[in-house]
Amino acid sequence: MDTARREFLAGERPDDVLMFLADEAVANPDGLLSIGEATDRGVVLVVPGDRGRSAFESAVGVDPMNFAGAAMGTEGEIAPDLTAGDCPSAHPDEPAGDHRVRFVFAFAEAANPEVGGLYAEGDVIHAYAACACGTTYSDRWVAGDRPVPEDGE
Repeated sequence: MDTARREFLAGERPDDVLMFLADEAVANPDGLLSIGEATDRGVVLVVPGDRGRSAFESAVGVDPMNFAGAAMGTEGEIAPDLTAGDCPSAHPDEPAGDHRVRFVFAFAEAANPEVGGLYAEGDVIHAYAACACGTTYSDRWVAGDRPVPEDGE
């Protein structure tokens, strides 16, 4: 995992956004490799906020804030490395490929003890995922609370 993603997940890049784009979610995923990190299923990009929101919309054709607003209505679990998730619409008898994450949009929000809850505990990662089945869902956690796999795991 590259340094930019590790820093983002630790809450050290609050002005940036992270996006994961599965190979099947974009027309030319190889074109993103010069500015992103290759994974086994796609590419991860960590970019400054405004530029990242614009890049996300260009890549997937969806306004990221509208996407986040829609996904907030359904809670799910997004992997700590932000490249996978457990779709809340999945059923045990369905093939796993039917519920693979197509893309993720994430940002960090600074700790705010006055708000309470998670925000009192530290910086909060907000993540929003779109599943291959069409379900969108969200997850959030305190930065650094979820272990991230080491390279090669």
